Amino acid sequence: MKSPLKDKNLLLLFGITLFVVMGVSSILPVLPSAGRSLNIPMAEIGLLLTSFTLPGIFLTPFAGILADRYGRKAVLIPALVIFGIAGFSCAFATDYKTILFLRALQGVGAAPISLLYTTITGDLYSGTERLKVMGYNASVLSLGTAIFPFFGGLLGEIGWQYPFMLPILALPLAVLCAIHLDLPNPKSKETMAGYFKNTAQIVSSKKALVLFGMTLCTFTILYGPIITYVPILSDTVFDASPSRIGFMFAISSLFTGVAASQLGRIRQILSVRTMLCLAAVCFFASMATMSIPENFWLLAIPVGFFGMGQGLSFPNLAAKLTGIASIEKRGAVMAVNGTVLRIAQTIGPLIFSIPLIMGGISAVFYTATIIGVAMFILALNCPSDEQTKN
Repeated sequence: MKSPLKDKNLLLLFGITLFVVMGVSSILPVLPSAGRSLNIPMAEIGLLLTSFTLPGIFLTPFAGILADRYGRKAVLIPALVIFGIAGFSCAFATDYKTILFLRALQGVGAAPISLLYTTITGDLYSGTERLKVMGYNASVLSLGTAIFPFFGGLLGEIGWQYPFMLPILALPLAVLCAIHLDLPNPKSKETMAGYFKNTAQIVSSKKALVLFGMTLCTFTILYGPIITYVPILSDTVFDASPSRIGFMFAISSLFTGVAASQLGRIRQILSVRTMLCLAAVCFFASMATMSIPENFWLLAIPVGFFGMGQGLSFPNLAAKLTGIASIEKRGAVMAVNGTVLRIAQTIGPLIFSIPLIMGGISAVFYTATIIGVAMFILALNCPSDEQTKN
């Protein structure tokens, strides 16, 4: 494998990866202040995330099919343009309905991006190299989730609108990808009926359903208790500033990046199944202890547990999923996973508003321990490496 710095495809892939998290992580520290400025009730702040993720539930499958039939770049470039323009426009919204509409439009662009960065990784790399690159990608992802909340928090000290301006950077990336991204194109001779039939057999298999279930668990915790309610916990219980909230997310991302960057070495000692079980244990420990600290900075302990679990789970899940289908069907398989991911992103803030209303902020995290247990059970049934060889 080339050095990452000498592989232009990988460098562009890293750029695409950063925009996967920008749409959410850059605005996390200003959610409370944006809510106050736009007169959004606290229980509805999560809709700024839900409106962004909801389009992906419906659009991701179509994006995957189009990417399989017409090539990855034909879908990627327009998605980056829509993401950049709609996201930038959010900074100029003056009312609740307008920003929800713009966030939804930005989500239309985000859906294919979040699908394609893992699909393209599966196209370009295979075997152990694929897992290493997935680990590198997860490290870049964690770097983004560290930098964007911190930078967003600093910008948020000036005004809640400024973090929403960052997506405009997607436009120059779209130009670079159009010119320099070199990808193999699917060359399927199947009819559409055969394509759908064979893809349906793959995504309905037990090994695929287990991996989809683990994706659902991982991202329900991420977008529910972590992304939506850790800022609320920090703001309401500890009166933390946006920059401090951003720094706390940076701590989580540091743990994610360290764990993900070492996956190649860890794989020499532990099986993927064992790593996923450990990830579930980390998620459980994070949720069980999140409400205990009486000092804001002690939140770094449960947040760090979550970050470590994220670093162990997502790259392994992505590598497994890209391996269960050939290039001609990989986009569709990852699209199904992307739809599951988007469902988790969308329902996470909503379902955990129920324990918030009924039992307060602590009830959110204690309820989430159930998802950690469910993920552990699914991890025990994870397919072996021999079952995912593509």
